[in-house]
Amino acid sequence: MQKISPIKKWLGAGSKILLDTIFPALCPRCNEAVDEPGSLCADCWGQANFISPPTCFHCGYPFEYEVADDMLCGNCISNPPPFTRGLSVLHYDDVSRDMILAFKHADRTDRVPAFANWMSRTAAEILKDDVLIAPVPLHRKRLLKRRYNQSALLAQSIGNKTNRRVAVDLLLRSKDTSSQGGKNLKARFKNIRGAFSVNPVWQDTIKGEHILLIDDVYTTGATVSACASCLLRAGVRQIDILTLCRVVRPVSMSI
Repeated sequence: MQKISPIKKWLGAGSKILLDTIFPALCPRCNEAVDEPGSLCADCWGQANFISPPTCFHCGYPFEYEVADDMLCGNCISNPPPFTRGLSVLHYDDVSRDMILAFKHADRTDRVPAFANWMSRTAAEILKDDVLIAPVPLHRKRLLKRRYNQSALLAQSIGNKTNRRVAVDLLLRSKDTSSQGGKNLKARFKNIRGAFSVNPVWQDTIKGEHILLIDDVYTTGATVSACASCLLRAGVRQIDILTLCRVVRPVSMSI
């Protein structure tokens, strides 16, 4: 192993101090200074509602009581999803909504490393496998308007942190659907039907693959289910879902 000289160590430490002084680590919610990049301040941490076991084995819906590891929620029993596992980091509530809306609509892409750290830890077991990471795509009209796909930024960052393959263009959104906000479950599934297709450049290479699909918010599962069904038809072996937030209780649905 190559030894690092004391001078280089000193220079490295000095550079870090200088960078921390010029660009201090900030809380991804309130922008208060924090000790470590990607961490919440004490106040926001106390308010954040992280999802932890026990959860539904399929969709990740959090249970309020202890259950078996393979327990399913009522929705997954009556209507099994086309994906294997669904994992989410946070409840979608007032705290996480502030971060999500700023990320999606106010160019706060500087929050991506923090979000990707949390998501990578949540999906650590899945990311041990040789998965191919892919984002839920935006339609080109919305992409031109927003200038970036928030799910693609998360997917790329997770891939970089975990040294896993990323295919940002695996799926295409060929149908310019209206916003899912305000729609009930049936309307959401109808609205998203036929919206996705596999990019032809990947068509012959994804058979037998294990895909980890990335999105920002899991609301009813309509969007990720449509993507998963599309991938299964293309011959993908297994699809798991990883989202930053999960809607559990009724909240203001401005997502």
